[in-house]
Amino acid sequence: MSVDPSFGAKPVVVPDRELVQQLLDGMELKYAVDDDGDLTAPWEDFHTYFMFRGADDEQAFIVRTFYDRVYPIDEKPGLLEAVDDWNRNTLWPKVYTHTDDAGDVRLVGEAQMLIAHGVNLEQFLSSTVNWIRASI
Repeated sequence: MSVDPSFGAKPVVVPDRELVQQLLDGMELKYAVDDDGDLTAPWEDFHTYFMFRGADDEQAFIVRTFYDRVYPIDEKPGLLEAVDDWNRNTLWPKVYTHTDDAGDVRLVGEAQMLIAHGVNLEQFLSSTVNWIRASI
């Protein structure tokens, strides 16, 4: 199958940290770079990370939000039921639980996009903005 180049498709870009920084600057959001080189944007009750993971054909851009609210371990079964319902009925962001060594349970939201072969710039920017808004 071939695609007519005059069809009007926009060129693709392979997003990087600098592009995400430009987007966050444009949204007037505060952010920092953590020890792993990921961008992190703090809010009052959560932190959102903007990460690039994978190599070659499997490189992905990930927006992951860690919510600060702590749940006791005995509430995890109820949380898992709620998270399963959310993930079943909602396209994104996907949500899961994280239990630390102390037994504290927190919720994490996540959205991903494969970027190794490039993506449409407008799609990347609008998806990232929507993922940020969904985290809030």
